Amino acid sequence: MPFDQIRSLLDQRRPGHSLPQALYVEPAVLAFDVAAIYGQSWLMACLECELPTPGSTYALTIGDYPVLLTRDRAGEIHAFHNSCRHRGSILCQPGHGTAPRLICPYHRWTYDLDGGLLAAGRMPEGFEKAAHGLKPVALRRVAGAVFICLADNPPEFDSFGDQFAAYAGPLDFGNLRLAATDTLVEEANWKLVMENARECYHCPTGHPELAASFPVHFSRHFDTARNPAAPAFEAEMEAAGLPHRSVEGSWWQLARFALNPGCSSISIDGQPVCARPLTTVNGGNVGSLRWAVDPHLFAHATGDHVFVFSCMPVGPRETHVFSRWYVHKDAVEGVDYQVDRLKELWLKTNAQDKELAENNHRGVLSPGYTPGPYSPEAEALVARFTDWYCDRARTYVESHG
Repeated sequence: MPFDQIRSLLDQRRPGHSLPQALYVEPAVLAFDVAAIYGQSWLMACLECELPTPGSTYALTIGDYPVLLTRDRAGEIHAFHNSCRHRGSILCQPGHGTAPRLICPYHRWTYDLDGGLLAAGRMPEGFEKAAHGLKPVALRRVAGAVFICLADNPPEFDSFGDQFAAYAGPLDFGNLRLAATDTLVEEANWKLVMENARECYHCPTGHPELAASFPVHFSRHFDTARNPAAPAFEAEMEAAGLPHRSVEGSWWQLARFALNPGCSSISIDGQPVCARPLTTVNGGNVGSLRWAVDPHLFAHATGDHVFVFSCMPVGPRETHVFSRWYVHKDAVEGVDYQVDRLKELWLKTNAQDKELAENNHRGVLSPGYTPGPYSPEAEALVARFTDWYCDRARTYVESHG
């Protein structure tokens, strides 16, 4: 879609309202979003524990863009465009793996784990291997998490990184282990999926299981004034020296908040789903540390496990939701936790959200759709997300148009 059309759609957007129809449904807008939003933002690719040893690899796809992470023999983590410098074939299929070196399946060009080209058969005399290493992707490591950005000039990171280290550090994400994963295909535009993920206006009726442990009546930044457990929890966090107040930047949010009375984990019954705790601070009850990264992610870390939700656009009406559950590295499956119980609540919640987002997309396709107003109290984070989207889209149009 030409930039002047994108600009016109952004100009039509009314403050405090959902987006014009075309920004949700037009195929050309999806291509713009991948380049202008996902391609220019910091994304949380994984936790470091997913690359546990030298030779570990992790390949993921961001829109149409394949990316590869490796841990080299010195223990350093690298990110590259997953594209051979010969004729562009991807080197590793999506997912986790291990390899002493990276070998292109097409013509066997071979790379070291740090991206340097080691071998390229049948090339002419004078061919410079040093000039044909894998192209790097910007990468930052903080508090056991790995963030990447495809942009040549990534947004500022340290204001988030410093806060994330302070909030997540006490849970020692470096001592986690990936225990379970799930992939959900939703027939809805990625922005509708994320708008749904940024509010709990629908939670009391849409997620009865989640509402058992999760304070679903929060307002703007997980302000839980209606939660009777909140004052005592905040005092306990102050006494323990754990930061808890809501903090934010243009593309991120952090907060540690109390769960419902009597609950210490986000689970079906509000009780831990893993017997091996991540921390013993306050008896293991540290509420939930929630962090959110625009455009794609929210996560919750309780005293017993970590859950991460990541949203990736595939088509104008197809979004893949990747869920990951982490436990302490010493937790034993079948002894300290059961995978079915670990995953139970978020699988139910995600399935309910899938139905809601797909219904939303079908309704937005209607010729009767016009952008509606957000609730300032219940949908403040949705308005924040769409405001951020419009700002980033306009910045990209003005700098590239």
